[in-house]
Amino acid sequence: MKNQSVSTPQNSIEKTLEREALEYHSKGKPGKIEVVSSKPCSTEKDLSLAYSPGVAAPCKMIAKDPSKVYDYTSKGNLVAVISNGTAVLGLGNIGPLASKPVMEGKGILFKQFAGIDVFDIEIKSDSSAQFIQAVKALEPTFGGINLEDIKAPECFEIEETLKREMKIPVFHDDQHGTAIVSGAALLNACQIINKKLEDIRVVVNGAGASAVACSNIFISLGVRRENLIMCDSQGVIYKGRTEGMNKYKESFAVETDRRSLHQALDGADVIVGLSVAGALTGEMLKKMAKDPIIFAMANPDPEIDPVTARAARPDAIIATGRSDYPNQVNNVLGFPSIFRGALDTRSTQINEAMKLAAVKSLAKLAREDVPEKVSATYGGKSFKFGREYLIPKPFDNRVLLWVAPAVAKAAIDSGVATKTITDWDAYRDTLEAFQGPSKVFIRTAIHKVHQNTAANKGELPKIVFPEGSSTKILKALRTLVEERICQPILLGYPDRVKEKIKHLDLQTLEDVPIIQPSLHPKFHTYAQELYKRRQRKGVSLREAERLMTDPNYFASMMVMMDDADGMVTGSSQNYPDAVRPILQVIGMHTDGVPAGVNFVLTEDRVYLLSDTTVNINPTAEQLAQIALQASRITEYFGEKPKIAMLSYSNFTSSEGTPAKMRRAAELVRDKNPNIVAEGDIQADAAVSASIIERIFPFSHLKDGANILIFPNLESANISYKILQQLGKVEVIGPFLMGVKHSANVLQRTTTVEGIIHSVVLTSLEAQYMKDYRRKRKQVGLNN
Repeated sequence: MKNQSVSTPQNSIEKTLEREALEYHSKGKPGKIEVVSSKPCSTEKDLSLAYSPGVAAPCKMIAKDPSKVYDYTSKGNLVAVISNGTAVLGLGNIGPLASKPVMEGKGILFKQFAGIDVFDIEIKSDSSAQFIQAVKALEPTFGGINLEDIKAPECFEIEETLKREMKIPVFHDDQHGTAIVSGAALLNACQIINKKLEDIRVVVNGAGASAVACSNIFISLGVRRENLIMCDSQGVIYKGRTEGMNKYKESFAVETDRRSLHQALDGADVIVGLSVAGALTGEMLKKMAKDPIIFAMANPDPEIDPVTARAARPDAIIATGRSDYPNQVNNVLGFPSIFRGALDTRSTQINEAMKLAAVKSLAKLAREDVPEKVSATYGGKSFKFGREYLIPKPFDNRVLLWVAPAVAKAAIDSGVATKTITDWDAYRDTLEAFQGPSKVFIRTAIHKVHQNTAANKGELPKIVFPEGSSTKILKALRTLVEERICQPILLGYPDRVKEKIKHLDLQTLEDVPIIQPSLHPKFHTYAQELYKRRQRKGVSLREAERLMTDPNYFASMMVMMDDADGMVTGSSQNYPDAVRPILQVIGMHTDGVPAGVNFVLTEDRVYLLSDTTVNINPTAEQLAQIALQASRITEYFGEKPKIAMLSYSNFTSSEGTPAKMRRAAELVRDKNPNIVAEGDIQADAAVSASIIERIFPFSHLKDGANILIFPNLESANISYKILQQLGKVEVIGPFLMGVKHSANVLQRTTTVEGIIHSVVLTSLEAQYMKDYRRKRKQVGLNN
């Protein structure tokens, strides 16, 4: 009878993954990367600038001054990922051609996590000398070299030679990426179990590229060389051993009578596995010291299954190279940000100081609170520094903002940088720009808040939060307080709010004032004022007192009475319930129209869309006022408002919606002749300068509109939500316009990051509105 293969759940999962991976790589355009032009090239003039004859100008400049290559080409942001395919992770020596999917994947990670462009290069040579010569010849093209999947010991010679003979950074990620991330994990693991690096005994199982690099960085961090035992497939590397040795192993040979991995583990504090699956057993781990640190990093299967390791040693701290277990040692935490820092300082190499800076910044970041956005990326799982969270998660976008500056500073301090960074705040802003347009937009708003605060002698806008015990609000406030965006005031029961702050470990909020509305000294004054305002609307004094116990009414009255500069609410309520107190208490500007506005952010433009939340079918007069309100927001950012009244037609004499939008545009121009307002106009023409130039040259929207006013709520709301899901854009908002003071209502689905964005813009608006009221008061006008 023939043997039949037995299908297991694990085999089924692996086959499914393999099928999905093949489809992923082959669907549509084969492969994973492409070259995209960073400059327009759609006209004859563009072509003459991109190539002959215009391209001669930068060529001559670079020939005269080679440093100009960084000004006129992509060299400064271009890395080569180079391999000969002799040691592809988990696959072995499969050759350069078969390694290409891995190298393309590496390129995606560079781009995704640090905005670095990559060409993957696969070299058909097993000769170290030939490989070195090929890479050296590429130096004029690239700003850095990432060596990948080259077998040991050749990889050591190749990297050492290239670092010595090239004047751009050369980095073998299989060695140093693993070392840097595992070094950060080791630092934090030792802190958690209260052990000093100089006292721990470390066993490293494996003697290849990553094992040697890990051992070196552990020693640089403080592990004593005599306390580190390295093992290979033949056992302990000891002084006097001759079989299977090379100069790299020899540097880790120690005086010991231990000869096997099993013996080496007796009393050890740390085991670092960089070898093969099954190399460790539960019995071996039982011989280790109290609170053992187990880094089983063989891929795709670790030296010991974490479940088995935990059963043998419940007191262990465990890390692997896999994403389906806690503490994944993933190189993507290192190489993108390290190269970012090296490229931005035009460093001649990535030295030990830069690697150690990366280690320490990763370790420090892991001790910080983890943003909600990171948790959402991982299915809502919460993370907190401890035994199962030693290092940041790969999709934590703070990694770039922490590691790249640390690496860049180390490059400058150690003398390998040829370009100096002096304004570190500005540098962090450029790093945020790699993470999407919303980061740039909000950072711009934050800078304006800070500028206005400085002009107001350091006085921060006071923003009141009716939902004082909301977890999302409190987490957002931590960042807002640290960034000095506002002076928050929380409403709620003080004991409950303080308990929540303590539970969430938000020490920065300990001094934030907490108000219980019914016990506030101005409670009755506020109730009297509400009664005065609403007595002819069916509100009695007793009803006014009842309403004033509602945090939204109380917060609205605080703002109206100038006891606060603005408010943000709605994270746990329906929009109508949250907005009603604002409209009833704070009220509208003279001629003001309540309306929602959303910011739509592309890579190089900011658009305001309105009305997205309030008016079902606004009149031409209302649309004109909504447009004027939106125009004031663009002026907060120093932009000239350009308004498009959108319709299904372009500059017609049609009745219905086109007529309404034409009338709205006319009213805007009548009220403020300095504002460009066009309508009726279709959406594509409104945002396309080329369509305007070709078809409607008479229009004043020469560069396209930045304020898009929709004819009704349906079209506006549908448009921004479709853009949010399908467009390559980011959407922020909605925000409330038309009220006398700064007050905004959140969406119930908003995230902590969304709350931060809302409060930043509320604070900015509050500053401008307060200044506006002060100036009107100076000339004897009412607010």
